[in-house]
Amino acid sequence: MSIYTLKPKFQNLLRPLVRKLYQNGVTANQLTLSACAVSALLGLLLSWLSRIPMLFWLLPAWLFVRMALNAMDGMLAREFGQQSALGGYLNEITDVAADAALYLPFAFIAPFDGAQIGLFVWLAAMTEFCGVLGQVHGNGRRYDGPFGKSDRAFFIGVLAVWYAVAGSFHAVFHAVMWLACAALAYTCYQRVANGLKSEGGQ
Repeated sequence: MSIYTLKPKFQNLLRPLVRKLYQNGVTANQLTLSACAVSALLGLLLSWLSRIPMLFWLLPAWLFVRMALNAMDGMLAREFGQQSALGGYLNEITDVAADAALYLPFAFIAPFDGAQIGLFVWLAAMTEFCGVLGQVHGNGRRYDGPFGKSDRAFFIGVLAVWYAVAGSFHAVFHAVMWLACAALAYTCYQRVANGLKSEGGQ
């Protein structure tokens, strides 16, 4: 089970706004690049000012907006004839780059450390790589959970709210992050295994 399964309902809510954006000449690639740019800037800001917990309220707010933008750029591409090879590349590359930027601030907050957050960032990127491999082999992009992009956004958002409210993390959160890394590794396995099943196994 993954939060990703709620995406169709979320898209239906956004459809009127997407139509207005199209009518005003906004393109899918513009939304994609804008979301990545804001994510990078916010990630750098929170990394620099990681000792100010109240600033971390910005993170869940932006994660929600970014989720909406990611849904809308896909809808613009599919429903308004804006699909392109460049858009496909931008969609995958900017997602990984934006995720890395938004996870980075936690590397500067105890009890987490650079190595642990670095592993989380790398495994998150690997889940997307494993998802794309399904498409490369002609079986469609894999979005299997349990820790896909939407689930990671929820997890990081909860961490940010906790830090903003409590001002610090208990030492147990170090173990929680290791569990999150394990969930990412299992997600990679799921995407590869299910991709192989869809082509009859090897």
